[in-house]
Amino acid sequence: MKRYVLVYLSVFLAFIAMMWLIVLRGEQLVKHTTAEISKSADQGMWVQLKYNLEHPLSKLLLQIIVILVVARLVGVLAKRSGLPSVVGEMFAGIILGPSLFGWLLPEASAYVFTKGSLQPLQFLSQIGLILFMFVIGMELDIRKVQHRAKAAVVISHASIVFPYFLGMLLAYFLYQEFAATRTSFLSFALFMGIAMSITAFPVLARILQERKLTQTPLGSLAITCAAADDVTAWCILAVVIAIVKAGGLIGAVTSILLAAVFVFLMLFPVRRWVAKSVDYLSAKYPNGQPVVALSFFVLLTSAWLAEIIGIHALFGAFIAGVIMPQNALFKETLTNKVEDLSVLLLLPVFFAFTGLRTEIGLLTEGHYWWTCILITLVAVIGKFGGSFLAARWVGQDWKDSLSIGILMNTRGLMELIVLNIGYDLGILSPEIFAMLVIMAILTTVMTGPLMDLVEFTFRRRNSTKAEAAG
Repeated sequence: MKRYVLVYLSVFLAFIAMMWLIVLRGEQLVKHTTAEISKSADQGMWVQLKYNLEHPLSKLLLQIIVILVVARLVGVLAKRSGLPSVVGEMFAGIILGPSLFGWLLPEASAYVFTKGSLQPLQFLSQIGLILFMFVIGMELDIRKVQHRAKAAVVISHASIVFPYFLGMLLAYFLYQEFAATRTSFLSFALFMGIAMSITAFPVLARILQERKLTQTPLGSLAITCAAADDVTAWCILAVVIAIVKAGGLIGAVTSILLAAVFVFLMLFPVRRWVAKSVDYLSAKYPNGQPVVALSFFVLLTSAWLAEIIGIHALFGAFIAGVIMPQNALFKETLTNKVEDLSVLLLLPVFFAFTGLRTEIGLLTEGHYWWTCILITLVAVIGKFGGSFLAARWVGQDWKDSLSIGILMNTRGLMELIVLNIGYDLGILSPEIFAMLVIMAILTTVMTGPLMDLVEFTFRRRNSTKAEAAG
């Protein structure tokens, strides 16, 4: 042992001595004085430190750290207040934007969220949304939709058609003042319609889970309605995007036909191929990594093809999730791998990016706030009214009909996704974008209190009836 230590130390010290000798000889080659070198080195250190702080990667990491800290804090506060944590994260996005952070600390906001540094944040948020929509597609159980198809389809489609009509009617009065420059009325009206029609399937599911309603007839019907609503609304959105991007009639028809072929291929031959491939890989590779790799390949390819066709990558991600096998263990494994990354890390980035676009300070004129209130009222009347009336028509009692109307009025994250698509396509002006973001937050926040009000009212009514009967 001593011999090995002696040899090691001898070799180590010998090479250290030779390297030191090289440094000493090299110093003689430098023509500057020691003082000049020292001064230059000190200046270089500060220049390098400043460069490192301004480097795009450093800036992106700082932005993510700030976003996650604020999102976590506001999410915890929202949960303690009885709201879903996703509502808190939506508020966190607004807090980090020019409406609060940029207003209170403009210099700090300008440093953290420098305009030139936001593109990487946008790409990161899009990746997060692609993963999230993949999970939403996997959580959609087609068998449950088929089981309660008749009532669910009637309610969900009524909750789309009625608010869509009201949205297009509202667009007629808002177009000249609030549509983005060079936006056609058709594009603006179609997007206002879809903005009024969206239901937040994941937020609705979490609300039902927290209230222990998932296994009740009301919870089952509401989940099925929201799932059918999601499928229909995203198909309509894909058509709307194709029309807007194509510009002309021929281009729009071509995009829609390509989209129809894409959906057919994904739902039938590709779905069967994925199911067989998953069974084969699961049997041959128990660790599951090849199965996960295959799933990500299908996800990315589907998103890429959807983007190429012109119906947005998010629709492709959603369809990729829908065609995944219904095997419970497979879905749980894949969801756990994807959901943590998308929900805990990347979705807060999306909320923050949306908040950075939302400038509530633009709504300075008095009639802007009245317009915002009008948009919110139309959204609530359309979504709640359509769902409530349809639920009564298919035979639901008053309490369940009111509850379904309230739940279907929840917009949350899905609404923000649609609004960002409209903003990216140049359809929505910053003012109308801010108003619609406020509407999305308000319709999500009101869900819990309104559900409590319905529960309290009917409990009191039943107790009054029981006392009268006794």
